[in-house]
Amino acid sequence: MSHARTGYDAIVVGGGHNGLVAASYLAKAGKTVLLLEAHEELGGATISARPFPDYDARLSRYAYLVSLFPDQIVADLGLSFKTLERAVSSYTPYTRDGRDDGLLVSASCDGRTVDGFRRLTGSDRENKAWRGFYGEIAELAKRFAPYLLKPLQSAAVLKSEIGLPEVWRNLMEIPIGELIRDRFSDDLVQGVVLTDALIGTFVSASDMQANRCFLYHMIGNGTGQWRVPQGGMGALVKELHRVATVHGVEIKLRSRVAAIESDHAGVRVATESGHTYAARDLLFAAAPQHLARLRGHPVPPSLEGSQLKINMLVSRLPRLKSGIDPRLAFAGTLHVNEGFSQLEAAYTSARAGVMPQRLPLEIYCHTLTDPTILSPDLIARGFQTLTLFGIHTPAKLFDADPVLAKARATESAIASLNQYLLDPLESVLAPCSDGSLAIEVKSPLDLEADLSLPRGNIFHCDLDFPFMDDDAGGADKQLWGVETDHPRIHLAGAGARRGGGVSGIAGHNAAMAVLARD
Repeated sequence: MSHARTGYDAIVVGGGHNGLVAASYLAKAGKTVLLLEAHEELGGATISARPFPDYDARLSRYAYLVSLFPDQIVADLGLSFKTLERAVSSYTPYTRDGRDDGLLVSASCDGRTVDGFRRLTGSDRENKAWRGFYGEIAELAKRFAPYLLKPLQSAAVLKSEIGLPEVWRNLMEIPIGELIRDRFSDDLVQGVVLTDALIGTFVSASDMQANRCFLYHMIGNGTGQWRVPQGGMGALVKELHRVATVHGVEIKLRSRVAAIESDHAGVRVATESGHTYAARDLLFAAAPQHLARLRGHPVPPSLEGSQLKINMLVSRLPRLKSGIDPRLAFAGTLHVNEGFSQLEAAYTSARAGVMPQRLPLEIYCHTLTDPTILSPDLIARGFQTLTLFGIHTPAKLFDADPVLAKARATESAIASLNQYLLDPLESVLAPCSDGSLAIEVKSPLDLEADLSLPRGNIFHCDLDFPFMDDDAGGADKQLWGVETDHPRIHLAGAGARRGGGVSGIAGHNAAMAVLARD
């Protein structure tokens, strides 16, 4: 007579990309691993889905482009996963002196980029400042990225080993807003730089939390380059699932954890369905706030989420008033209403509890780089996907009336984009058989309901710099940035130190913490 197994070397809670990474590393090292996922499918925020049943288009429903996911993890786990470069970094439409134009920044900062800066500012100064600034960031990324997959270092040690004291000071010690205003003169250019410090983070440019967000967005894989996952984010999940299975990870879906108990020998996990499992180690690849509740501990405070995500399918790309080819404008990140002053004004408005009338937002078109997420028929007919992120839309703006607030946020986002379009967005959205248009909107409250992200915070909690404070020591000292108050319970999700973003780094580091100790 056979009996279901209940004891393991490790239990991983959460079947998103971090949980799958952690489980795969441990199983590959010979550990018996159980992965518990609350939902009916793996992937968490990195799933791909068909949000519009009339159309065979699989969109990355919650997550965005891949910047941080290290090539080392891909190689270590033998993942068949590829990301694609974008020829255009960004395009920012604007209207000045009655003239519609836009700033195109190519990935190589070619002549079109030089000319665009010149038309915007009347000189080459901002272009030179841009190249100098991002050249420094590129060098920092190259030197910094390898440390994300190593034991945690102190600020002093890491600063010394990286060897870029001025760049370090600029990004780690003074507010990013102050640095941007010092390095750039034009408000629009300042804002384009600032955006990477604000995605998913509801703070002013003067808050050091913005520095941390900027750093994580810029140092990924040693380049900081935003790349498109071939096949969508679901392709990554599929590969991680394959590798986990190959190495013997036992995966149980629809297994929501109800309680966690621990002692010196290990942990016991009870699910809502009445099952109990035991293990020497627990790797928690969900939010630290949930871990605290499950253990009966006080819940740590954190910033609330601040991201509006709109997924769209269009029958063709809309034309812009500036006259640029839409296939260029949407090939990178399209910035709208993201001048420095506009971003700060939107933050001030939202902080006061008022939805900004014209949302700062950015948009990209996955299918211009990777059409494989569309069926051959949709490709032949010229369909494209558009993904929009609204900035400074904190969860509190949706609390009183979530439906009405989401409608107002959507109206504001569309109006913001339509300022610069010859073809209103509504005229190109694909029609659905029920009379609606192919547009799906996810507010921070939706992210909390769908993915259990606390208040819709895509980082789970406030971001930390990816190093230890110099005064950390003793019991508070972190070896991998995943440790908790219990030696056999580890954070393996975005809420770990060095966890922010779609990176897999937290999952890797949690597994390394277990393996290094054993």
